[in-house]
Amino acid sequence: MLTVLILGGTGEARRLAAALPPGLRVVTSLAGRVTQPVLPPGEVRVGGFGGAAGLAAYLTAERVDIVVDATHPFAARMSGNAAEAAATTGVPLLVLRRPGWTERPGDRWHRVPDLPAAAVAVAGADRVFLTTGRQGLSAFAHLTRPWFLVRSVDPPEPPTPPRMATLLDRGPFTVAGETALLRDHAIEVLVTKDSGGGMTVAKLTAARDLGLRVVMVDRPPLPPGAVTVPTVEAALEHLLGAGAA
Repeated sequence: MLTVLILGGTGEARRLAAALPPGLRVVTSLAGRVTQPVLPPGEVRVGGFGGAAGLAAYLTAERVDIVVDATHPFAARMSGNAAEAAATTGVPLLVLRRPGWTERPGDRWHRVPDLPAAAVAVAGADRVFLTTGRQGLSAFAHLTRPWFLVRSVDPPEPPTPPRMATLLDRGPFTVAGETALLRDHAIEVLVTKDSGGGMTVAKLTAARDLGLRVVMVDRPPLPPGAVTVPTVEAALEHLLGAGAA
């Protein structure tokens, strides 16, 4: 029986686990950063591996035949560990990464390379909608002028901005709902990561319709030489062609 390890936590990872044919051992690994994750079918393990060396040891011990990195586009550390572990063990690695968002007419995007640069970009704003996740709030903790509306799945932990309200929610979101949210809180600027996909894209449409500024954090680069596909269908085609059938 061939073993496929999916490094998950995304909708694409769950759909891939569900779509793989019977007769495979499919194991999905979750980082454990969300208290109540949406679980995929098949085997699930939760928690870190202990870096690239720990992941390499797991691949060997579990006789993994192929690794699919279907983590969030901003999970740079995990993607780097996966590439290193795959190179060390000789286990093939496939990266499933959804395309980023594309700027459209009417958008007022300002692209920045990382969260500290995003904090610089909104330092002079008054009311900011921050949708970059609870892990990166420390980059904004020193800002005293803006009031932040922070949306995350789980409650954020310090350090956080001194003037902040938290909205606990999970997508998908609608344009009507996002528009009402931006209006009700008198938001001036939206900060988001270029995560791509349809789960949270409605906020960009709402910001465009309202003429709001968007600070867009660019993705970290993928490990060099990674075999990358943009969709679950392309990942299935690659895996089936590689013999995972």
